[in-house]
Amino acid sequence: MQSVPAGLTPPRTSPSGRLPFALHTSILIALLAASSAPTPLYPHYQAQWQLSALDITVVFSAYALALLIALLTTGTLSDHVGRRPVLLGALAVQVASMALFATADGLTTLIGARVLQGIATGAATGAAGAALLDLEDPARPGRPALANSIAPVTGMAAGVLAATLMVRFAPVPAITVYAALTAVFAAQAIALVSTSETVRRRPGALRSTRPHLALPSAAAHALLLNGAGVVAVWALGGFYSSLGPGFTRLISPDGPEYAGGLVFFTLTAVAAPTVYFTRRMRADVSSLLGSCAVIPAAVLTLGALYLADPVLVFTGAALAGFGFGAVSQGALRAVVDSVPAREKGGTLASYYVLSYLAMSLPAIGAGALTAGFGLRAAALAYAGYVAVLATVAVATLTAPLRSRRRTPSSEAHSGPATSNYTSASPDTPAPDISVLATHKR
Repeated sequence: MQSVPAGLTPPRTSPSGRLPFALHTSILIALLAASSAPTPLYPHYQAQWQLSALDITVVFSAYALALLIALLTTGTLSDHVGRRPVLLGALAVQVASMALFATADGLTTLIGARVLQGIATGAATGAAGAALLDLEDPARPGRPALANSIAPVTGMAAGVLAATLMVRFAPVPAITVYAALTAVFAAQAIALVSTSETVRRRPGALRSTRPHLALPSAAAHALLLNGAGVVAVWALGGFYSSLGPGFTRLISPDGPEYAGGLVFFTLTAVAAPTVYFTRRMRADVSSLLGSCAVIPAAVLTLGALYLADPVLVFTGAALAGFGFGAVSQGALRAVVDSVPAREKGGTLASYYVLSYLAMSLPAIGAGALTAGFGLRAAALAYAGYVAVLATVAVATLTAPLRSRRRTPSSEAHSGPATSNYTSASPDTPAPDISVLATHKR
């Protein structure tokens, strides 16, 4: 069972903690649902305002970069001022971003809405995840970590699916989608007011907002081993999230408009159960399996271009989802488990710096390639880039496994490995974003 950081009240052990736990889990799900909701609407925005693929990737990347900045600056703020103030403020900013989306009249407004959304999501993710840790039930250890791992991809899947259905059936979807999300956030804010605070205020709030990265040597070694796979899966996620609708339309120009949103839904819908089913797998094995899945996913993407077969697109997205789920939780567990508790916050921040840069910067590059050479050329280059990274990841992750098999006797006499990357227990649950809010950097 996890220890309680200084300043926290003891974990709740009574049934009264069930409703707050569900509330904070729902906040995580709703935040990430809102982050993926614009994806099915990108073709609408492109047609209405004549936006280029580069414009769309800039809109997408504005969210990822704003979220990254928020994680680095507000990750431990709720330790000092409380969970509720941070969450209420973040929900208010999220509602403002929904209003901007609903009244958007061009590219500038979309970028502004995405920036606000990224700030709100980054701030609330840490606070809500930390609140889940505060509410851990000793009878169900590891539940907060699992909730924090599954809730984001579940939210992205739910958001893109709901928005896709609204694009297909609802009147004025560019307004209806955000009005529905605004109602959800407002209801959550009202419910949050009636919950008890789980931390005591303590000084140092302003100092806690200074961006800071820390990567101890053990974590640096684990991140080096897993880095290529992490970049590959997050880059692939960025491609499907930003250019997925346009790519689907390129493959099947006569298909329905909402099909583009379903491609990203396929990725996230597969990623969520993958996180759950690989949670007890050894971290390096999980990352290796996920990296292996990325290679055929990229090959199927290339095949879809030449065969104009949408089935290959969805199959590739499903494989990409498996790779995303397996690599994300395996690599994150390997990196964070390799450091003591006092260093987990800075280590996790470093991991997400790499992740969100991997998601946003290649997407911007793909948008620029699309503007200059067309989406087909950009997709070819992107698939090749991801396949090379995944191949490097497989080779890098396989080498230590081969070394261990060749020297069993030396391992038997040398004692436990010093890095949890290769010796992590299969029962260790995947770590979660909430560590940013529960360990001072």
